[in-house]
Amino acid sequence: MDPPPILTSSDSAATSSAGEERHAEIKWDEIGFGIVSTDFMYVMKCSKGEDFGDGSLIPYGNIELPPSAGILNYGQGVLEGLKAYRTKDGSIVLFRPEENARRIKIGAERMCMPSPSVEQFVHAIKKTVIANKRWVPPFGQGSLYIRPLLLGTGSVLGLSPSPEYMLLIYTTPVKSYHKGPLNLVIKDELYRAISGPGGTGGIKSITNYSPAYKALNEAREEGFSDILYLDAATGNFIEEVTGCNIFVVKGNSITTPEAVGTILPGITRKSIIDIAIDLGYQVEERGVPVEELLQADEVFCTGTAVVINPVFSVTYNKTKAKYKTGSGTISSKLYETLTGIQTGLVQDIRGWTLQVD
Repeated sequence: MDPPPILTSSDSAATSSAGEERHAEIKWDEIGFGIVSTDFMYVMKCSKGEDFGDGSLIPYGNIELPPSAGILNYGQGVLEGLKAYRTKDGSIVLFRPEENARRIKIGAERMCMPSPSVEQFVHAIKKTVIANKRWVPPFGQGSLYIRPLLLGTGSVLGLSPSPEYMLLIYTTPVKSYHKGPLNLVIKDELYRAISGPGGTGGIKSITNYSPAYKALNEAREEGFSDILYLDAATGNFIEEVTGCNIFVVKGNSITTPEAVGTILPGITRKSIIDIAIDLGYQVEERGVPVEELLQADEVFCTGTAVVINPVFSVTYNKTKAKYKTGSGTISSKLYETLTGIQTGLVQDIRGWTLQVD
């Protein structure tokens, strides 16, 4: 995706000469979900057997790695994704960053990597957002996507963990990942994760994502938005869409596959479960057979990138099921509540938002 037009880039300061904050001079209505070069990124390093120390902000740009780096040779790395939002009063807030901090620690442990503490991670996120605050879109015009990467950067030839590590955080302003309701397809030739709790389907390993390209490209060539994967053990139960969790609605009941082993425990997923219960819906986490999905009233996906995205249809073999979308649906109510909390329009009774400026 090409970056949106920049009107001027001669002054990268986040404030005007009068000391007042200003936005980057960018056509906000033309940004999509892609890379826009912002001002700064954050780097924190450590060696194997040590703890992460203080990090620092550096200008946004390329990084240097040895060709024998663990991340390049053996894919030793995990990632996260979260957003900063501009509220109606102009403040900038994060949404549950400590959950990302805890999840990256779980992923790091599975990949034999050290990780920053929750406090270090949240501090680093705040510093990165403040340094790039002019790139946080105005209220109602998008959000600042934040991508933390935990990488094995030391040289390694034999199959063993890297001796050195780096936490790198960069940002880019974005709008929604998908445009409009999704048309999903179920294909049972390829699977997202191996069955059982021993794999990496439940963490954000960097190696989890590129294997999905083949199935995703095929689906898009056939006119579908994305792939809905089944469990690899039986092929009878739904698991995830390529990069997001899925929910099934029937009447007043909302069901989602249990996030155990092969399914990523999404932070948006977790938040939507709590919001739905607060709104009086019956929520259940369990195995969801394909047949139940095809008989649903509504289906929607959740994730940091997609937020809450309704599903218009799911195609499985020769069956195409269609679902309710638009105003008045349960997914639209959940979307309004979630985004309202994130932007200050709905009271944050759970303390999920963290002001950064």
